[in-house]
Amino acid sequence: MGKFVIEAHFRLQEWIAHEKGYFTDEGLDYEFRELIRSSEGKHHDKGDKQGAFQSFEKGRTADVSCACHWTINVAAAKGHGRMAAEVYSVAPAGIFVQPDSKIKRPEDLAGVPISVGYQSGSHYATIQALEQFIPQDKINLVYSTGMLFARMDKLLDGSAPAANLFNGPYYLAEQLGYRKILDTTFMIGMMIHGSPDPEDLRKYYAALRRAQRDLDLRPEKYTHYYLKEFPEKYHAQMDVRRWGPGERLVFEPYSKEVFEESRDWIASHGIFPDGNLGTGGYEQATVSVR
Repeated sequence: MGKFVIEAHFRLQEWIAHEKGYFTDEGLDYEFRELIRSSEGKHHDKGDKQGAFQSFEKGRTADVSCACHWTINVAAAKGHGRMAAEVYSVAPAGIFVQPDSKIKRPEDLAGVPISVGYQSGSHYATIQALEQFIPQDKINLVYSTGMLFARMDKLLDGSAPAANLFNGPYYLAEQLGYRKILDTTFMIGMMIHGSPDPEDLRKYYAALRRAQRDLDLRPEKYTHYYLKEFPEKYHAQMDVRRWGPGERLVFEPYSKEVFEESRDWIASHGIFPDGNLGTGGYEQATVSVR
Protein backbone atom coordinates (compact mmCIF):
# COMPACT_ATOMS: atom_id res chain seq x y z
CA MET A 1 0.00 0.00 0.00
CA GLY A 2 1.12 3.57 -0.70
CA LYS A 3 1.17 6.45 1.72
CA PHE A 4 -2.06 7.49 3.42
CA VAL A 5 -3.12 10.71 1.67
CA ILE A 6 -4.37 13.58 3.85
CA GLU A 7 -5.83 16.79 2.45
CA ALA A 8 -6.58 19.69 4.77
CA HIS A 9 -10.31 20.40 4.78
CA PHE A 10 -10.48 24.07 5.66
CA ARG A 11 -10.29 23.39 9.37
CA LEU A 12 -7.48 23.49 11.93
CA GLN A 13 -7.21 19.94 13.23
CA GLU A 14 -5.24 18.45 10.33
CA TRP A 15 -2.74 21.32 10.48
CA ILE A 16 -2.27 20.85 14.24
CA ALA A 17 -1.80 17.08 13.95
CA HIS A 18 0.59 17.47 11.02
CA GLU A 19 2.81 20.19 12.46
CA LYS A 20 2.86 18.80 16.00
CA GLY A 21 3.80 15.36 14.72
CA TYR A 22 0.71 13.52 15.92
CA PHE A 23 0.25 11.54 12.69
CA THR A 24 3.88 10.45 12.89
CA ASP A 25 3.58 9.64 16.59
CA GLU A 26 0.71 7.30 15.77
CA GLY A 27 2.88 5.53 13.21
CA LEU A 28 0.99 6.74 10.14
CA ASP A 29 2.98 6.75 6.89
CA TYR A 30 1.28 9.65 5.11
CA GLU A 31 1.42 12.42 2.54
CA PHE A 32 -0.02 15.81 3.50
CA ARG A 33 -1.54 17.91 0.73
CA GLU A 34 -2.80 21.50 0.83
CA LEU A 35 -4.99 22.42 -2.12
CA ILE A 36 -6.77 25.65 -1.22
CA ARG A 37 -4.07 28.25 -0.63
CA SER A 38 -1.67 26.83 -3.23
CA SER A 39 -4.38 27.06 -5.88
CA GLU A 40 -5.34 30.62 -4.83
CA GLY A 41 -8.69 29.23 -3.85
CA LYS A 42 -9.42 27.99 -7.39
CA HIS A 43 -9.66 24.45 -6.04
CA HIS A 44 -13.20 25.39 -5.03
CA ASP A 45 -14.17 26.91 -8.39
CA LYS A 46 -16.84 24.84 -10.08
CA GLY A 47 -19.07 25.13 -13.11
CA ASP A 48 -22.80 25.75 -13.11
CA LYS A 49 -24.57 23.61 -10.51
CA GLN A 50 -21.30 21.90 -9.62
CA GLY A 51 -20.90 21.54 -5.89
CA ALA A 52 -19.79 19.14 -3.19
CA PHE A 53 -21.87 16.20 -4.41
CA GLN A 54 -20.55 16.50 -7.97
CA SER A 55 -16.98 16.42 -6.65
CA PHE A 56 -17.68 12.94 -5.25
CA GLU A 57 -19.09 11.82 -8.59
CA LYS A 58 -15.85 12.94 -10.25
CA GLY A 59 -13.75 11.29 -7.55
CA ARG A 60 -11.56 12.61 -4.76
CA THR A 61 -7.91 11.79 -4.25
CA ALA A 62 -7.53 11.70 -0.45
CA ASP A 63 -8.11 8.55 1.58
CA VAL A 64 -10.56 10.54 3.73
CA SER A 65 -12.44 13.60 2.52
CA CYS A 66 -15.29 15.66 3.91
CA ALA A 67 -18.46 17.51 3.01
CA CYS A 68 -21.76 18.30 4.66
CA HIS A 69 -23.39 15.18 6.07
CA TRP A 70 -26.35 15.42 3.67
CA THR A 71 -24.11 15.17 0.58
CA ILE A 72 -21.91 12.46 2.14
CA ASN A 73 -25.06 10.52 3.05
CA VAL A 74 -26.30 10.44 -0.55
CA ALA A 75 -22.86 10.02 -2.14
CA ALA A 76 -22.14 6.99 0.07
CA ALA A 77 -25.55 5.48 -0.71
CA LYS A 78 -24.67 5.87 -4.40
CA GLY A 79 -21.39 4.03 -3.97
CA HIS A 80 -18.93 6.94 -4.20
CA GLY A 81 -17.22 5.89 -0.97
CA ARG A 82 -18.22 4.83 2.54
CA MET A 83 -19.20 7.20 5.31
CA ALA A 84 -17.29 7.11 8.61
CA ALA A 85 -19.87 5.82 11.08
CA GLU A 86 -18.28 6.97 14.34
CA VAL A 87 -17.20 10.55 13.82
CA TYR A 88 -18.54 13.74 12.31
CA SER A 89 -17.86 17.44 12.80
CA VAL A 90 -19.90 20.59 13.33
CA ALA A 91 -19.11 23.80 11.47
CA PRO A 92 -20.10 27.33 12.49
CA ALA A 93 -22.10 28.87 9.65
CA GLY A 94 -24.51 31.69 9.02
CA ILE A 95 -26.30 33.88 6.51
CA PHE A 96 -24.59 37.28 6.27
CA VAL A 97 -25.68 40.54 4.66
CA GLN A 98 -24.02 43.91 4.03
CA PRO A 99 -23.26 46.04 7.12
CA ASP A 100 -25.73 48.73 5.95
CA SER A 101 -28.36 46.30 4.67
CA LYS A 102 -32.02 46.95 5.45
CA ILE A 103 -32.31 43.24 6.20
CA LYS A 104 -32.53 42.87 9.96
CA ARG A 105 -34.50 39.68 10.57
CA PRO A 106 -34.71 36.25 8.93
CA GLU A 107 -38.19 37.16 7.67
CA ASP A 108 -36.61 40.01 5.69
CA LEU A 109 -34.77 37.43 3.58
CA ALA A 110 -37.99 36.37 1.81
CA GLY A 111 -37.29 36.62 -1.92
CA VAL A 112 -33.75 37.96 -1.39
CA PRO A 113 -31.07 36.14 -3.45
CA ILE A 114 -28.85 34.17 -1.08
CA SER A 115 -25.55 32.85 -2.46
CA VAL A 116 -24.91 29.19 -1.61
CA GLY A 117 -23.00 26.22 -3.03
CA TYR A 118 -25.10 23.76 -5.02
CA GLN A 119 -25.85 20.52 -3.14
CA SER A 120 -23.28 21.66 -0.57
CA GLY A 121 -23.64 22.42 3.12
CA SER A 122 -24.75 26.02 2.59
CA HIS A 123 -27.55 24.84 0.25
CA TYR A 124 -29.15 22.42 2.70
CA ALA A 125 -28.39 24.47 5.81
CA THR A 126 -29.97 27.65 4.43
CA ILE A 127 -33.24 25.84 3.73
CA GLN A 128 -33.18 24.04 7.07
CA ALA A 129 -32.64 27.24 9.05
CA LEU A 130 -34.89 29.60 7.04
CA GLU A 131 -37.99 27.43 6.71
CA GLN A 132 -38.79 28.25 10.34
CA PHE A 133 -39.33 31.86 9.26
CA ILE A 134 -40.49 31.99 5.64
CA PRO A 135 -42.24 29.63 3.20
CA GLN A 136 -39.95 27.45 1.15
CA ASP A 137 -41.11 29.08 -2.10
CA LYS A 138 -39.81 32.41 -0.77
CA ILE A 139 -36.30 31.05 -0.15
CA ASN A 140 -34.34 32.37 -3.13
CA LEU A 141 -31.07 30.45 -3.52
CA VAL A 142 -28.41 31.48 -6.02
CA TYR A 143 -25.75 28.83 -6.69
CA SER A 144 -22.23 30.23 -6.64
CA THR A 145 -19.99 28.61 -9.25
CA GLY A 146 -16.91 29.33 -7.16
CA MET A 147 -18.38 27.96 -3.97
CA LEU A 148 -16.54 29.05 -0.84
CA PHE A 149 -14.26 31.98 -1.74
CA ALA A 150 -16.28 33.21 -4.71
CA ARG A 151 -19.36 33.30 -2.50
CA MET A 152 -17.47 35.31 0.10
CA ASP A 153 -16.10 37.66 -2.56
CA LYS A 154 -19.60 38.40 -3.83
CA LEU A 155 -20.65 39.39 -0.35
CA LEU A 156 -17.54 41.52 0.21
CA ASP A 157 -17.82 43.37 -3.13
CA GLY A 158 -21.55 43.96 -2.69
CA SER A 159 -22.72 41.91 -5.68
CA ALA A 160 -24.53 39.43 -3.42
CA PRO A 161 -27.07 40.87 -0.97
CA ALA A 162 -26.74 37.77 1.22
CA ALA A 163 -24.48 34.72 1.42
CA ASN A 164 -24.13 31.64 3.57
CA LEU A 165 -20.57 31.31 4.91
CA PHE A 166 -18.91 28.78 7.19
CA ASN A 167 -15.62 28.27 9.05
CA GLY A 168 -12.90 30.77 8.00
CA PRO A 169 -15.05 32.96 5.69
CA TYR A 170 -17.66 33.10 8.46
CA TYR A 171 -15.10 34.58 10.85
CA LEU A 172 -13.73 37.02 8.28
CA ALA A 173 -17.18 38.39 7.45
CA GLU A 174 -17.93 38.70 11.16
CA GLN A 175 -14.60 40.48 11.78
CA LEU A 176 -15.25 42.95 8.93
CA GLY A 177 -18.62 43.92 10.32
CA TYR A 178 -20.98 42.05 8.02
CA ARG A 179 -24.25 41.32 9.75
CA LYS A 180 -25.21 37.75 10.58
CA ILE A 181 -28.96 37.35 10.19
CA LEU A 182 -29.29 33.68 11.01
CA ASP A 183 -27.11 30.87 12.34
CA THR A 184 -27.00 27.82 10.06
CA THR A 185 -24.50 25.60 11.88
CA PHE A 186 -24.39 22.16 10.26
CA MET A 187 -22.88 18.68 10.51
CA ILE A 188 -20.04 17.55 8.25
CA GLY A 189 -19.48 13.89 7.44
CA MET A 190 -16.30 12.05 6.48
CA MET A 191 -16.01 9.83 3.41
CA ILE A 192 -13.57 6.93 3.18
CA HIS A 193 -12.31 6.36 -0.37
CA GLY A 194 -10.93 3.13 -1.78
CA SER A 195 -9.75 0.53 0.72
CA PRO A 196 -7.31 2.16 3.14
CA ASP A 197 -5.84 -0.05 5.83
CA PRO A 198 -8.24 0.02 8.83
CA GLU A 199 -5.20 0.47 11.08
CA ASP A 200 -4.25 3.61 9.13
CA LEU A 201 -7.74 4.97 9.68
CA ARG A 202 -7.42 4.30 13.39
CA LYS A 203 -4.08 6.14 13.49
CA TYR A 204 -5.47 9.07 11.49
CA TYR A 205 -8.43 9.57 13.81
CA ALA A 206 -6.34 9.06 16.96
CA ALA A 207 -4.10 11.94 15.84
CA LEU A 208 -7.10 14.15 15.08
CA ARG A 209 -8.56 13.42 18.51
CA ARG A 210 -5.33 14.70 20.08
CA ALA A 211 -5.46 17.79 17.89
CA GLN A 212 -9.06 18.45 18.90
CA ARG A 213 -8.09 18.32 22.57
CA ASP A 214 -5.33 20.89 21.95
CA LEU A 215 -7.76 23.14 20.09
CA ASP A 216 -10.34 22.92 22.87
CA LEU A 217 -7.73 23.77 25.50
CA ARG A 218 -5.93 26.68 23.83
CA PRO A 219 -7.74 27.80 20.65
CA GLU A 220 -5.83 31.08 20.46
CA LYS A 221 -2.59 29.16 19.88
CA TYR A 222 -3.86 27.64 16.65
CA THR A 223 -6.01 30.18 14.81
CA HIS A 224 -2.90 31.25 12.87
CA TYR A 225 -3.40 28.11 10.77
CA TYR A 226 -6.28 29.87 9.02
CA LEU A 227 -3.58 31.79 7.14
CA LYS A 228 -2.56 28.49 5.55
CA GLU A 229 -6.10 27.96 4.30
CA PHE A 230 -6.70 31.40 2.79
CA PRO A 231 -5.04 32.65 -0.41
CA GLU A 232 -2.56 35.45 0.26
CA LYS A 233 -4.82 38.12 -1.26
CA TYR A 234 -6.98 37.99 1.89
CA HIS A 235 -4.22 38.05 4.50
CA ALA A 236 -4.02 41.83 4.94
CA GLN A 237 -7.70 41.86 6.00
CA MET A 238 -7.45 38.96 8.40
CA ASP A 239 -6.90 39.29 12.15
CA VAL A 240 -7.08 35.64 13.09
CA ARG A 241 -6.47 36.49 16.76
CA ARG A 242 -10.13 37.51 16.81
CA TRP A 243 -11.40 34.31 15.21
CA GLY A 244 -12.86 31.23 16.86
CA PRO A 245 -11.72 27.58 16.64
CA GLY A 246 -14.10 26.78 13.79
CA GLU A 247 -15.18 23.26 12.96
CA ARG A 248 -15.25 20.83 15.87
CA LEU A 249 -14.71 17.08 15.53
CA VAL A 250 -17.26 14.99 17.40
CA PHE A 251 -16.25 11.40 18.10
CA GLU A 252 -19.79 10.08 18.36
CA PRO A 253 -21.77 7.81 16.01
CA TYR A 254 -23.48 9.04 12.90
CA SER A 255 -26.20 6.52 13.64
CA LYS A 256 -28.62 4.64 11.40
CA GLU A 257 -31.42 6.81 12.77
CA VAL A 258 -29.58 10.01 11.82
CA PHE A 259 -28.72 8.54 8.40
CA GLU A 260 -32.35 7.72 7.65
CA GLU A 261 -33.83 10.91 9.09
CA SER A 262 -31.43 12.98 6.98
CA ARG A 263 -32.45 11.11 3.83
CA ASP A 264 -36.12 11.69 4.58
CA TRP A 265 -35.46 15.43 4.96
CA ILE A 266 -33.47 15.59 1.70
CA ALA A 267 -36.23 13.75 -0.17
CA SER A 268 -39.00 15.93 1.25
CA HIS A 269 -37.20 19.09 0.11
CA GLY A 270 -36.39 17.98 -3.42
CA ILE A 271 -32.67 18.74 -3.14
CA PHE A 272 -32.00 16.11 -5.79
CA PRO A 273 -34.47 16.89 -8.60
CA ASP A 274 -34.45 13.32 -9.94
CA GLY A 275 -35.28 11.96 -6.49
CA ASN A 276 -32.38 9.50 -6.69
CA LEU A 277 -30.72 9.29 -3.28
CA GLY A 278 -28.98 5.99 -3.95
CA THR A 279 -29.97 2.49 -2.96
CA GLY A 280 -27.26 1.68 -0.42
CA GLY A 281 -28.58 1.30 3.11
CA TYR A 282 -26.80 2.35 6.29
CA GLU A 283 -24.80 -0.89 6.52
CA GLN A 284 -23.59 -0.59 2.92
CA ALA A 285 -22.90 3.16 3.06
CA THR A 286 -20.95 3.34 6.33
CA VAL A 287 -17.73 1.89 7.70
CA SER A 288 -16.15 1.65 11.15
CA VAL A 289 -13.04 3.76 11.69
CA ARG A 290 -12.07 2.37 15.08
